[in-house]
This record gives sequence, structure tokens and C-alpha cells, in this order.
Amino acid sequence: MRKTTFTTRLPLQCTTLLLLLCHLPTVHAATDKAVSKTQIEVKGLKQAAEIVVDQWGVPHIYAKSEDDVFLAQGFNAARDRLFQIDLWRRRGLGQLSEVFGQAYLEQDRAARLFLYRGDMKKEWAAYGKQSQRLTQQFVTGINAYVHYLNQHPEQLPPEFKALNYRPALWQAEDVVKIRSHGLTRNLTSEVNRAKMACAGDLALDEVRQRLSPTWQTKLPEGLDPCLPDEVLRQFTLATQNVPFSAAITPIAKLSAEAEENRLAKLEINDSDKMEGSNNWVISPGKSATGRAMMANDPHRAYSAPSLRYITHLSAPGLDVIGAGEPALPGISIGHNGSIAFGLTIMSIDQEDLYVYDIQPDKPQNYRYQGKWVEMQKRTEVFKLNSGATMESDLFFTRHGPVIYFDTKKNKAYAVRTGWLEPGMAPYFGSVDYMRAKNFTEFKKAMLHWGAPTENQVYADTKGNIGWVPGGLTPIRPNWDGLLPVPGDGRYEWAGFLSGDKLPSSYNPEKGWFASANELNLPEDYPYRERKIGFEWPHNARYQRIADVLSQDKKVSLEDSMRLQNDILSLPAERLIRLLTAIPEASLLNQEQAKRAIQILSAWDRQENADSAAAALYQYWYSQSLGPQYKDLMLGQKSYLVTTLPDLTSMLKNLEAQDAFPPQFGDSVDQAKHRRDQLLITSLVSAYQQLEKRLGAQTQQWRWGDLQKTLFAHPFSPLLDSKGKAQYDVGPLPRGGSANSVNQSSYRLQDFVQINGPSFRVVVDVGNWDNSKAMNAPGQSGDPANPHYRDLATPWAKGEYFPLLYSRKAVEAAAKQIIELRPISRK
Repeated sequence: MRKTTFTTRLPLQCTTLLLLLCHLPTVHAATDKAVSKTQIEVKGLKQAAEIVVDQWGVPHIYAKSEDDVFLAQGFNAARDRLFQIDLWRRRGLGQLSEVFGQAYLEQDRAARLFLYRGDMKKEWAAYGKQSQRLTQQFVTGINAYVHYLNQHPEQLPPEFKALNYRPALWQAEDVVKIRSHGLTRNLTSEVNRAKMACAGDLALDEVRQRLSPTWQTKLPEGLDPCLPDEVLRQFTLATQNVPFSAAITPIAKLSAEAEENRLAKLEINDSDKMEGSNNWVISPGKSATGRAMMANDPHRAYSAPSLRYITHLSAPGLDVIGAGEPALPGISIGHNGSIAFGLTIMSIDQEDLYVYDIQPDKPQNYRYQGKWVEMQKRTEVFKLNSGATMESDLFFTRHGPVIYFDTKKNKAYAVRTGWLEPGMAPYFGSVDYMRAKNFTEFKKAMLHWGAPTENQVYADTKGNIGWVPGGLTPIRPNWDGLLPVPGDGRYEWAGFLSGDKLPSSYNPEKGWFASANELNLPEDYPYRERKIGFEWPHNARYQRIADVLSQDKKVSLEDSMRLQNDILSLPAERLIRLLTAIPEASLLNQEQAKRAIQILSAWDRQENADSAAAALYQYWYSQSLGPQYKDLMLGQKSYLVTTLPDLTSMLKNLEAQDAFPPQFGDSVDQAKHRRDQLLITSLVSAYQQLEKRLGAQTQQWRWGDLQKTLFAHPFSPLLDSKGKAQYDVGPLPRGGSANSVNQSSYRLQDFVQINGPSFRVVVDVGNWDNSKAMNAPGQSGDPANPHYRDLATPWAKGEYFPLLYSRKAVEAAAKQIIELRPISRK
């Protein structure tokens, strides 16, 4: 057995890919043929169960006990999404190199730094008394399907054949030990803010991220803000997806500049980054149905298959339907026949980077409270696909895993994060709240919710609606969590904020409640003392939702579906108002500027895929105005911000009447002139670039010719064009933007949409069969299955399908019935 520090990565050898390309499945459209029936004997099942798959690919699972329904859920998740969940497990547990080779050792090592390693009794207890049992049943079901494939190898998903490995068997602990798949908070932001402080002006970080509520951070005493370039390398590796490539670049050999460029390609066009979502609940008095209503469209990264999976679980004492992550038992968004629930992210800060002085001759010792303390060492064994094994030492301080040693400066860096505490497995806490029957039970379950930090909306059959945020919230007595801090004992968490210290709402007078990740703390909330978080996305999506729901009319299900697909841009309205207010004298001899302003001023601000004005506006904002504004504000320090500038801050400064930032000039007149010139020159530049890209005929420009949605399969980079056509879904022309309700965040370099609402649901509370849903590109993870891509086009059109709940309605829409039987004794 060898020990290594994993400083090199080798190319992935994928010679068996040719097997896949020679036997690509043919994708067939769904037909109206009669219901197909299959019987399968399932190891571990106590009594017969049934999976009824409706015409949209939703499995409705019926069993005679909870034990059997969760076993059947695991079996079905493997049946439909085995490669996806197997890859999720291997990535999270740090077992990629076991099947893909030494190229993945560094990512494996990074993943193991962030596994939960605490008391498993406390872990299971945090989710409720039934959590361990149902998880054991769930993984027993997954394993039963793996055993089934051993007997029917011809049904092995093609990805396993192509990559030449077999799916693994699961343990219940695997589900909750993996923490690195959740949405992380502000660790990256801390490091970016430290870069600005290192460059000499911490206040300029507002260009990157405006702090809200009103707050001014300061450099923690004793902190050297000049951090190593690769300080977050291990954290990034631990939380990223699996990078498949025919020839993976050895990351250890990348220069700091190359690594920065690599990460910059992942950035999108707003400070929202890879998080978002909308939800709202409507009271019966505001609802056109006379019943409560719940709507939710979480925004996550796009892939094929999709991140979420719709499932219906029905057994005595439990009848829930909705979406969850396919590798987890239960559901997290949907209803249980009594209440409906939906989530968005709330910006509670759960992460901190600690900086330590280490002993020069003993770098495993760090200074804490005036003494040298030895780090905890854990030796991990990694299996390779060659059959060999390798070892590596992981180190931990009292705060968490050590992610970087800087022996030149005698510093070490570790991460403390709430999501390594007991009960913090991302989304798993839903196994408790999905059973609630009223607001009291729901709120009690949410008091213990850990991660990710969320706004949960609630509606029930009695007409009650509510809002309950949840998330483990560190108490920082003497700092705000916005910058790294010395790990010498002066900056310690003083426990966690009790869940009932977060705000909530029950039956608000206005008859509705909504959240869209915006700053939603009440005006009288004591945020200066509790300091739960100061980094919130722009509020444009919420403002548009509020504008619609506040209208003096009752809201129908159709209204909610239209609102989820709404593509009106409120930031565009504000920026165009500035353009049209520019004095005519400033536009002399600016014919292209006049034409561009004419196009935008005549626009209805709807970012339709076929809109020429939307193409011009988004190109102007993301490719020209944003970068030029950033250069104006930061000058030679502009390179420190790799994203577009914070939209809230930029709009505030551009709209200033007499309080422009000093970068705009010494007087108000000078500032207004420089502002106007920035708008004009950036608009002309965008107009000229679009002429080259889309042609001189502006009426033929289309936003959808730029922005495309691509649901890419994980190993798409390994495939030729024929293979991509089988495994990828898209590209599809796409409307909307990062700040429309129908959210669409795209990569700056090619306008490919990388996250947004692939799953949507609108629940008619009490008339359950009248609820609507969508899950793009489809329910199945098998490219040969019609349900792999059948929902992509309807999704792009803003369409929905019925989220059926009653047994009668489900059976009427059934296309496939899978009868699960206990293994017969012979």
C-alpha cells in the first residue's frame, strides 16, 4: 500500500466508450399503446407492492406498509436513475478513482474532507425517529435493483457498459454522510472579499456584492487578507460535479492564472450564482378556486437527467407526492393530502474560513489560545480501478477540515461549516416535515431543519397559509462572517440560533406570501445582533411576483403557471429609463446609439426568445455595460471581480441624482455626464458586436439565437456529435434572464443557460388531482426511454401536466405497471 499527497492527475482512460458508440440506443416517442405490465421479485420486500407509471413518467408507488413503500422507492429510483445516483454516491463518498482511475484521486480526497464524521445516533435522531429505518429500506431497495441487474445484465444502463464498471451497493449511512452536494453559502465570497482587502480597499467589494441590510464590514483583527491563490481548491473539488473528459488536464500543473480562468468559466451573469427559486402561497379568499394554492419552481443546475425526480408514495399512514432528489428517500416539495409545501433558498451564512499560524518545524501543530495544538490526523485508503490501493492523510482542526497548508508563510486554512453538524444532510430533513398534518407540526419539524437554508411556504386544506424559514444559524458574537478569521480562539461560534428566533408568518392579512431569495427579514428584525447573513440576490423576481399577486383580483392556477413563466425584466425597465433620459445633445453623431435606444424604448421589456430587443438588452448588460461599469469603479483592480458587478449596487449608482460614487466625477454634472457616456459607449459597443454576430438586419435578431438551454449528460464531453444527440437534450432557444421570474442564468462566454427552473409545481390544495407539474427534460435517466426527453419541449413552451393523486385518476393515466413481489421461497 502506498501513501500519496495526490499532487498529480492522470488522463481518464475510457477505451470502452467505443462499445457505447457502437450500440447507441434509439430514442422513440411515447405512444398510446395499452398499459404494459411487468412482474419482478424484489429482495427484502415483505408484501406485494405496485409501481404505476403514468403517461408523463411519474411513478405512483403503492405498498401495504411504510417499510415496503420506501424499499420500493429505492428500487424505483435505481430502475429509473441508477447511473445518476451511483455517480452521486461515488462523488460524495470519494470513491471515483475506484472505477475511473487515478485521475480522480484528488477529487476523492477532497470529498472525504467534507464527509460527516460525527455521532451517528445524534445524526439519525435529528431527522425524527423513523429516519434510519426508512433510509435502510430505501437503500435495500436500491441494492435489490443492483442484484436484479446481476441476474439480468442485459438491462444494465449503458453508461456502466461504456465506462466499464458496475453499480455499487449502498449502506444507509451513505445517504446522510454525504454533505458536499448541498448548496453552499459564502465561503467563496469570503475569499473574494479578502482579495479586495488585500488590494487595499475593502469598501470596493460592494461592486461585487452589496451588503444588506445596511452593514459595513471590517477586517478582523489579526487577519492577513492576502490569501494563497489556491486556498479554495480542495473545497471546489469537493463540491463540484464529476468532470468527464477524454484527456483531463492535470489540475496540479495549472498556473494560478489558468485556474482562475477555469473557475471563471463557471461564473454566470449575476451575483445570484447557482442558487435561486420562487415560491408563493395564496389564501382561499385570494384564490379563484376558493381553496389555498401553493406554487414552487426551484432553480438548480440543468442536466440530463434532471436534478429532481417526481414520485408518489402511498402506504397506510403516508400518502405524499412531489419532487425530491432521486438519491434521497421521501420528497421535499409537494403535498401529503393535508398540507402542501415548497422551498426557496434563504441566505443564512453557515460557513467560515479559519486561518492558523502553524509551527514551522511541525506544520501539523496550530496555535490556539496561546498554545500549540496538534491537528487530528485521519489516514484514508483509496481503491484504484487497477486493484491497487493508496493512502493519504487528512487533517482536521477543532473547527473543521484543513483545506490548505502554506508552509512558506507558516499558515494553514480550515473550513467550519454548519453542514458538518448532526442533522445537516442536505434536503434529508424533509423526511420529517413531509408527514406534518397542520401548521404546528410543520413548524415544529422546520425548527430542526439544517441545510440548505430555506424559506418554506405552507398551505393546508383548512385554508391556512404560512412561511417558515429554516437553517442552522451560527451565532458569531464578535464578527459578521463576511471575511476569513484567525483560528487562534478569538473568533468562535457561540452555539446556534434557536429555530424560533427566525421570522415566520401565518395567515398574513394580504392573503398571500412569496419568496424569491430576496432579503425578506422584517424591518424590526434584530439583524445587527443575530447577523444571520448579509449577502442576498437582487429582488427583481420577488418584486415582479409581488406586483402580480398584489393586484385587486383573485389568483387562479393558470395565473400562477403564467407567473412562473413570466419573463418581464424589471431591471431592464430601470436601465432603459436612464437611456431615454439622456439629453439629445449627448447623442449628436451617435446614430448607432439612437437606433439602439429606439429599439429598446419601443420594447415591452418581455424577454421573449424571439425578441430582438431582448437580445440587444442582455448583450448590452452582460457583455458591455456590466464590464465597463466594473472597470470604471475598480480601475486596475477590476480583475479581482470575475463575475458581473452586483446588480443592486450598479443600479443604485447609475440612478443616483446627487450622490454618485467618487469614480463618476468631482461634481454632480460631471458624474451625470460620465454616467451617460458609460451608457452610450457600452450600448454602441453591444450594438456593433451584435451586428457582427447576428447580422445587420436588427429586426431578425432573436434572444433565443443567443441564449440556449442545454440539458447535458454528465459524460457528454466524451461523446462525438452522434453520441451527444442521444444523451444531451437541446440546445433549445430560451427566453428570460437571471432576474425574470422565469429565471435563466447563462454562461457569459457562450450564453448557454446553466441553471433555472427545470421542475415546477402548482398545487390546488384539497382538489389534488387538479394540481400541475413539470420536470424537464423528463423523468427517466435512460436515454432509450421515451420519458428521458419527452417533457423538454412542453417545458420550453411553459406547459404543465396533471400531478395526479387519487388512485382512480392515476390508473386512468397509467402507461406501465410494475408489480413487485417478495422473493418466493422454493
